[in-house]
Amino acid sequence: MASFGDHDEIIKSISDAPPTHYMVKIESFSLLAKHAIERYETESFEAGGYKWKLVLYPNGNKSKNTKDHVSVYLSLADSTSLVPGWEISAVFRLYLLDQNKDCYLILQGKERRFHAVKREWGFDKFIPTGTFSDASNGYLIEDTSMFGADVFVSKERRSGRGECLSMIKDATSSKHVWKIENFSKLDKESYDSNAFFAGDRKWKIRFYPSGTKQGTGTQLSVFLILADPETVSDGTKIFVEFTIRIFDQLQGRHIAGKVTKWFSQSSLENGWVKYVSLVYFTQPNSGLLLKDVCLVEADVSVLGITSAL
Repeated sequence: MASFGDHDEIIKSISDAPPTHYMVKIESFSLLAKHAIERYETESFEAGGYKWKLVLYPNGNKSKNTKDHVSVYLSLADSTSLVPGWEISAVFRLYLLDQNKDCYLILQGKERRFHAVKREWGFDKFIPTGTFSDASNGYLIEDTSMFGADVFVSKERRSGRGECLSMIKDATSSKHVWKIENFSKLDKESYDSNAFFAGDRKWKIRFYPSGTKQGTGTQLSVFLILADPETVSDGTKIFVEFTIRIFDQLQGRHIAGKVTKWFSQSSLENGWVKYVSLVYFTQPNSGLLLKDVCLVEADVSVLGITSAL
C-alpha cells in the first residue's frame, strides 16, 4: 500500500492513540488540486529538540514520478542553529485518521539520517488516492482529512567539515571602466576604483601607480579586490575569471591580463604585481598614458561558489 522511495520495509499499524507531536486538519481537501497546490507544508513543530514540518503532496510527488497516491514526508524545518556537518538520526511515524472508526493508520519506516543534503524523508506512496478518497474508508469525510506525526530523535552527531561547490551555468560578465586622471600627481601607495557588481558581489580595481612588492619602483601593479568581504563567511570561496585592461588611447588597442582565481576571506585580492613596466607605461607612443590620463577596465565573471556544509 505504501512505500519509501527506495522500497525499504515499512511497518503499517492501526492505533486508537493520536499523535503526540503534531496534527494537521485539512478542510476542502479537493480544493488543493483545484488550485494547483502540488505541495503543502505545515507550520513547524518541535520534537526531540528540533523543528519539523509535515509535507503533503495531495496528488503525489511528481519529482519522484509518483502517481495516483498521496505522498507524505517529514522535513527538518530549521537547521540554521546547527553546526556545519550536523546529522540527526530519527525514527518517525506518520498518521492518517480513519474518521469512521476513530482510529489512526500509522506508517513507520526504519531510522533515518537527516542532514544538509537530505532534509526530508517519508513515503512516496503513503496511500492510493482511490483508497483515500473513498468515504467508506473514513480517511476523507466531507472533504476533510487529518494527518499527524510523531518524531523520536535517537542520536545526533557532527561529522567532519564539508563543502558544496556550485558552478554557475551561463555566467555573465560585468565590465567596469575606471578613468584615472592626473597620474603624475598620484602620491598614495594605492588607489581603488568605485565598487561595481559582478555575480551579486561587489568588486573594485586596485591600482598601485608605483608598484608594490617585487614591482615597487619599476612596475605598475593592478589587482581585482573583493569589496564586501563581510559577506564572505568562513568556508566560502568564489571562483572568478577576470581580465584587466589598460587602453592604448592612441591606436584603440589595449594591454591585458586574464586569469581565473579563487577569492575568499584569506584571499581578497588577486592580480599582477608586475602588470606593465613604468618605463613602457610612460612612453608617449605607448598610448597608455595620454594627457596624464589612463583608462583601466575590469571584466569579471563569477564562475562558481563554494560554501561550507
